[in-house]
Amino acid sequence: MFDFSEGKRYNSFVGYFRKVYGERLQKIVLDAGFSCPNRDGTAGVGGCTYCDNAAFHPGYSTPGKTLRQQMDEGIEFHKGRYRTAEHYLAYFQAYSNTYAPVEKLRELYLEALSHPAVAGIVIGTRPDCVDGRKLDMIADIADGMLLPDSGWERTVGGKPLKKPVVVMEYGIESCNDKTLRRINRGHDFDCAQKAVEMTAERGIDTGAHFIFGLPGETEEMMKDSAETINALPLRSVKFHQLQIIKGTAMEKEYAEHPEDFTRFSLAGYLDFIIDILERLRPDLYIERIAGEVPPRFVNETPWGLVRNFELLRLLDARLLERDTFQGARYQPSLSSRCQFSLSSRLHPAMSSRAQSRDLPSPKTGISQKNKK
Repeated sequence: MFDFSEGKRYNSFVGYFRKVYGERLQKIVLDAGFSCPNRDGTAGVGGCTYCDNAAFHPGYSTPGKTLRQQMDEGIEFHKGRYRTAEHYLAYFQAYSNTYAPVEKLRELYLEALSHPAVAGIVIGTRPDCVDGRKLDMIADIADGMLLPDSGWERTVGGKPLKKPVVVMEYGIESCNDKTLRRINRGHDFDCAQKAVEMTAERGIDTGAHFIFGLPGETEEMMKDSAETINALPLRSVKFHQLQIIKGTAMEKEYAEHPEDFTRFSLAGYLDFIIDILERLRPDLYIERIAGEVPPRFVNETPWGLVRNFELLRLLDARLLERDTFQGARYQPSLSSRCQFSLSSRLHPAMSSRAQSRDLPSPKTGISQKNKK
């Protein structure tokens, strides 16, 4: 078995921060007032069929408040939950947080980094909302090139941190183009692949979100997607079970065609996630295994009111029962055109800043299996 941090049988992203920075870095969710191109007519209208953004962020995070006010209230909120957290990551989460001119983005990101308790930023966005100029600017922030001349430094884990933590998170959701069309994403998987590669080429830590249970996808299709995920130059992944949110187009679709949906029991989902973990590259960090929304946003809570920390305990126990671990069934040959190891030689096409950050190679060997 691989030597994962904190005695886990998988790579915990919380463990990653503790290992690299010496302490827990807690995210503060921010709403900076962005929109999405599949809402305003640029790539579509109506938004993703499953989405009600209000279900996915806390009460302190509202666009009527300044970023500073949201950060201050978020820190107070999390102090009661995570008493060991001393520094925070400003998480631009609501909607698409690169969907604005580059000058406006720079202003917002630097404003968040000016908070003395903030050690970095996490930028959640869509793959079709980035380009070379925006990513160059974000990479410059990560390299400390756009920080104040007076200097930017935090003491994190007892050591000086002279450059901020910068992470890009892409909502990929599915590796299947038919699914992406059905849920009105407004982009295909090729777009997601290119965005992830462009980001990794610049040495920016890159994560991605995936939803399990989208209409038309079977369990085997979802498990097969692990091969495609392995071939992306990602540092981390977030997994969510599909939750049917009230008032969304997907609520109507589910009511009309429930047979098109794979719905998981809690025990079934834990075993399914373990099947996914077994197939994943062992160097991928797992940030989340399931989503959690307030009960008022859904018509049913088939798992009861189980919280994420309880799910993780159940996952640990089930991994032990099955005597398995992340990467147990990983087959490098399935992505043989490019192997990813955070300690291996990087592709020569990568920039020097990417090599200095020890990221996986961005040159992928994506299987075409799920791109239908």
